[in-house]
Amino acid sequence: MQTVTKPSTKREVKPSSGLVKVKTFLANNGALVGLVILAIVLSLASPVFLSVNNITQIGVQTAVTAILAFGMTFVIVAAGIDLSVGSMLALSAMVGAYAFTVMGVPSWLALLVGLLAGIMCGAVNGISNAYFRLPSFIATLAMLSIARGLTLVISQGKPIPTPPAVNLLGGSLGPIPVPIIVFALSGIVAALILNRTAMGRAMYAVGGNIEAARLSGIPVKKVQVTVFALCGLYAGVAGMVMAGRLNSAGAQAGVGYELDAIAAVVIGGASLAGGSGKVSGTLVGALLLAVIRNGLNIMNVPSFWQQVVIGLVIAIAVGIDALKNKESAH
Repeated sequence: MQTVTKPSTKREVKPSSGLVKVKTFLANNGALVGLVILAIVLSLASPVFLSVNNITQIGVQTAVTAILAFGMTFVIVAAGIDLSVGSMLALSAMVGAYAFTVMGVPSWLALLVGLLAGIMCGAVNGISNAYFRLPSFIATLAMLSIARGLTLVISQGKPIPTPPAVNLLGGSLGPIPVPIIVFALSGIVAALILNRTAMGRAMYAVGGNIEAARLSGIPVKKVQVTVFALCGLYAGVAGMVMAGRLNSAGAQAGVGYELDAIAAVVIGGASLAGGSGKVSGTLVGALLLAVIRNGLNIMNVPSFWQQVVIGLVIAIAVGIDALKNKESAH
């Protein structure tokens, strides 16, 4: 005797399209939502937060980290990591200052010499990774020590005055601080490279699947050297901005900044596994870190606790990235 199976009368409940859109928006713009919420909370907690002076200060404080993070975006999109950006920042500024103060190189040429030092350090990282098969973590860890050591050798541990061309980068153009202008222009150039050039598309391809990129005819090694050289250039620009604000190049400048740069990129939605990331997200990540620090300062939170909070934010961002990668793998 055959049994007749009746069709189920239960209807599958599908989430509404509106709810799906909200979830998608939050997944893609979580850092931006967090930044807006944090800004609202801080503006209610303190009237100082939304003052023109404080907003300007946040922009200036964001500049160096954002510029470093824009350079880091290239590397992370291509599935690499650069731990040496803080040291390259210091070395670039020190080389420029030394060229002007000790060697008598003209001001603007000294600035370019400093930027060239950053590009060369980045290129060495890329060559080590692409041609000598050193993992980017190891190659850039070595450069972190080498660049910092060279900075100390050149300066003998003492600050060196920077050329006028560099000092201009720390000043103001009318009411607008030059560091804000520099980091805005740096972000625009980075976005154009990633979104509007063949090299930018190749970076995403290499980060997404390096073997498939190679089989597609993409010059993988050239791409790897390029992303690290660009990262070195951006580290050099950040070094000049920092030195310009201080009117001197210091041997300990940029210590620990590589962590903020990586955090800004990851908080902005890029994956440490490579193949994804955008400059606008990196900008939001850098602003979020700056707003957190600014808010903690306004509330008189001790600097030691500020480090704890920033560390927790970084851990949460990396944890979310890991969960996204796990979900996409399934």
